[in-house]
Amino acid sequence: MRFYTEYLTFKTTKHRDYINMTSQVETALRKSGIQEGMILVSAMHITAGVWVNDAEDGLIADIDEWLEKLAPFRENYRHHRTGETNGDSHLKSLIVHHEVIVPVTAGKLDFGPWQQVYYAEFDGRRSKRVIIKVMGE
Repeated sequence: MRFYTEYLTFKTTKHRDYINMTSQVETALRKSGIQEGMILVSAMHITAGVWVNDAEDGLIADIDEWLEKLAPFRENYRHHRTGETNGDSHLKSLIVHHEVIVPVTAGKLDFGPWQQVYYAEFDGRRSKRVIIKVMGE
């Protein structure tokens, strides 16, 4: 089995943002030369996440509203006693999780017809990394 690793850095201008990173994942796969296997895509920060879903603007807005209802910004999170103000960002990250695994077949991402890889930022305006690890033959 062979492995290929690539790191991406995102620095959003907004506090919460959602970035379609499918093309970067496809580029890493091409660079790896791997034809059969899988790709791990993982946010390397505890206030960010990665998911697979449809790349439709209305859906992304719905997801953002849903996450804000489930984990709204509040002044009184216990985490804020540490001097931080991002308790809601940690909770949002737990909801969407920090990583996905995508199958690779015949040198391509083996997705359903609408699936795309998204980076979800919940505490932006600073640099954060994502690891892409391609594994296979």
